[in-house]
Amino acid sequence: MEDLDRHLSAIAAGDADAFGRFVAGGERRLRESLRSFAALVDVEAVLQESLLRIWQVAPRVRPDGRPDCLLRLAIRTARNLAIDEARRTRRMALDPELLERALADAERASAAPAEPPDPRFFSAIEGCHGALPDKPKQALGARLESGGAESDAALAARLGMRLNTFLQNVTRAKRLLLDCLGRRGFAMEISR
Repeated sequence: MEDLDRHLSAIAAGDADAFGRFVAGGERRLRESLRSFAALVDVEAVLQESLLRIWQVAPRVRPDGRPDCLLRLAIRTARNLAIDEARRTRRMALDPELLERALADAERASAAPAEPPDPRFFSAIEGCHGALPDKPKQALGARLESGGAESDAALAARLGMRLNTFLQNVTRAKRLLLDCLGRRGFAMEISR
């Protein structure tokens, strides 16, 4: 594999053809570095943004004695952009812990005579909870009913599940609830 830093000085001087050769030589490795983000972000947009940033910072890049310092910087830049985009996207979805608290609040609100603050939201939660498959519904229900008084291991044993299976069912229930609520228009941004 050739060292793409041979194009660095020409790129730093503003040679677009040298940058094109750099991209042609490193694009496959750059795309492969983003493979794990394919389900989370628009990888093509991240790739384009990272290449634009590399074009802009190339005049300030100094070789570190190891091969492909510009490509390594491009990979690090692309991965950081993908992480930022994934976090931004995730913040726009309902946080799983908030969902668990909302489910518990919905159960308490349905037992209390007072009207919940947003009846449509609680109705959506109840509808989505009712549509869950049996095992995830049982696992999440047991966790909510315990209110933190019992460990997950004790809840799993009570349901006749291994701890790992119990945790997977809780996670699956949360994911299904989030998807269902999103389809019903209840996505919100959660600040971290």
